[in-house]
Amino acid sequence: MTLLLDRLDDDLRRSCDLSLVEYEILVRLSESDGRRMRMAQLADALAHSRSRVTHTITRMERAGLVVRSSSPEDGRGVVASMTDTGYDLLGRMAPLHVSGVREHLVDLASREDFAALGRVMDAVADNLIAAHPEMEIRDAERT
Repeated sequence: MTLLLDRLDDDLRRSCDLSLVEYEILVRLSESDGRRMRMAQLADALAHSRSRVTHTITRMERAGLVVRSSSPEDGRGVVASMTDTGYDLLGRMAPLHVSGVREHLVDLASREDFAALGRVMDAVADNLIAAHPEMEIRDAERT
């Protein structure tokens, strides 16, 4: 898994000068209502520490890909919003990322292998979520 993620990260860094984590952040923001998310929610969705996400968002903000602001709902939380520049970059990065995933993973396994892998990863995720009571994802699955 580490080798695959490192390769996908290297591909994005070489072509777009952004990391796989930064790509993941852009994807999450692009799929959110208004292309924005609370920072805490973003960290939970990525399963990264809040400090790591804050550090990454700071870098991305300097590059003009995201902006941070106070939450319009309650003014207490911080919201990361994708800029048009970030959205345009994501559009250029996505085909590269998809082709990398196909080349380094999808094209190497049969349909049956993926079905088995899916079952294994479901069991792993279920176990990890059940054992991690602080994860908001666990609460979301109950509802």
